[in-house]
Amino acid sequence: MPTVADIRAADEPITMLTAYDAPTAELIEAAGIDVILVGDSMGNAVLGHDSTLPVTVEEVHSRTGAVTRATEETLVVADMPFLSFGVEEAESIENAGCMIKEAGADAIKLESGPHTVELTERLVELGIPVMAHLGLTPQRVNQLGGYGRQGTTREAATEIAELAVAHEEAGAFSLVLEHVPANLAARITEELSVPTIGIGAGPDCDGQVLVITDVIGLGEWTPPFSEQFGDVRGEIESAVGAYKEAVEGGEFPAEEHAETVEEVEDVY
Repeated sequence: MPTVADIRAADEPITMLTAYDAPTAELIEAAGIDVILVGDSMGNAVLGHDSTLPVTVEEVHSRTGAVTRATEETLVVADMPFLSFGVEEAESIENAGCMIKEAGADAIKLESGPHTVELTERLVELGIPVMAHLGLTPQRVNQLGGYGRQGTTREAATEIAELAVAHEEAGAFSLVLEHVPANLAARITEELSVPTIGIGAGPDCDGQVLVITDVIGLGEWTPPFSEQFGDVRGEIESAVGAYKEAVEGGEFPAEEHAETVEEVEDVY
């Protein structure tokens, strides 16, 4: 099983995918993926919301437990949802701690900013490994005005680069860089000693992460920086349609799907 220390010291590209349930997590582990992120992206991907903002601590906690029960070898990171951290330090620590102590996660992820540097340091002091996250941080969608690329001006790029260093110094074991210019991600990757994991950040990061529903082709839409490596949506549509036709046509269930018991022949 890769540990936080293994990820920090990785010299091969790191692979990370999101998962929100046990069957998916089991398949991801079987494929040899290094890290599973139980992302608050579940809000858009599987819970029917149009953003990550409504996702609760309880929802992440429950789905993290499902993922950890289905895996043994993969590092599991629980995403801290909107307003579960950064308001009161004690509450932030409690919320993060329950993901480790109760749900079985190996680490937590924080959508980061100036306000999370001290919190990262405190969590690490308490034994809670932290994956930082800079660039496009979807929990700030209302402040950002959408999901556009971040770090596109010298000032914005400098702020992201400085925050990356600050979070490394605070003890973060890795850093997600989302939807930033590839050359900025490359510069930050070169600057840091901890690994960067990119999503829409170009090929020069130390690893890559994508949302599982995008990878398997389950959703109707895929971000421009992602790619569909399968067509699960089409397979589900085909299977469900075939089931409907079989039931309506009297082909299912067939004899091999049922069992008769002689003892109940004369019940009526």
